[in-house]
Amino acid sequence: MENQTPEAETTEVKPRRKSIKVGVVTSNKMLKTVVVSVERRVPHPLYRRIMTKTSKFLAHDEKNTCSIGDTVSIVETRPLSKRKRWRLLQIIRKAS
Repeated sequence: MENQTPEAETTEVKPRRKSIKVGVVTSNKMLKTVVVSVERRVPHPLYRRIMTKTSKFLAHDEKNTCSIGDTVSIVETRPLSKRKRWRLLQIIRKAS
């Protein structure tokens, strides 16, 4: 057996691309946190009819700038709390 050192076994780990989602703010009642609803259109597994599915994400809003109805983009980040794993990237359109 050859004598292998830990330095010889290093492998390069590529950083994972952070996911970005676009959705609508549905709640801003928490401090520095907003609830963002993201809709996606998927075919039904059996009938192949297009359905709209909604997922809710908790996102960190550092300056409390979002209001209900705003269209925002959120980016994946490290866990900030029990359910909060997203951060506000930008406000795309303010609610009228």
